[in-house]
Amino acid sequence: MNAFYNKEGVGDTLLISLQDVSREQAGFEKHGDVVKIYNKETKETTGFNIFNASSYLTIAEKGPVALSETFVQDVNEILNRSGIEEKLTVDLSPKFVVGYIESKEKHPNADKLSICQVNTGDETVQIVCGAPNVDQGQKVVVAKVGAVMPSGLVIKDAELRGVASSGMICSAKELDLPDAPKEKGILVLEGEYEAGEPFQF
Repeated sequence: MNAFYNKEGVGDTLLISLQDVSREQAGFEKHGDVVKIYNKETKETTGFNIFNASSYLTIAEKGPVALSETFVQDVNEILNRSGIEEKLTVDLSPKFVVGYIESKEKHPNADKLSICQVNTGDETVQIVCGAPNVDQGQKVVVAKVGAVMPSGLVIKDAELRGVASSGMICSAKELDLPDAPKEKGILVLEGEYEAGEPFQF
């Protein structure tokens, strides 16, 4: 589950995405201020748009909304009051964590891509990375599958030139950090960081 709110850019609408659906496949049901979006083929719910969101919730963020148990309870209450019986559940494990690059090898089908095995604390994931400065032995910031980048991009399992990739090794610019360097390259962490610890930004 991902939530996005930008009153200036989008209007007073909270966008909740549960899974992807193409415009052709999407169906809509209106329940007062809530629009339920579903896949017409599978009938699965893929998201909700909550209009006049500020009359129901106080949302401080501009962009991706930090998920919490309280936020999910509040949204479930709004859905319930609108006559929708579904309940949302959420994975609250951190989605931006410190990763340790255990190995790096050249991508067989792309000169500028590297295949990295990255320890994220509870598991080692394979991430295909195009940064010129990525290397074995670095501590980096990993956006895990399910993370929402500051740009609104949702990180998903992917395949890059035939090689599976689960997550993204981030640059300072992608994390929207102040004073991010102009040059291309991932953010390499210096100092006492442990693989798997949440990265706050």
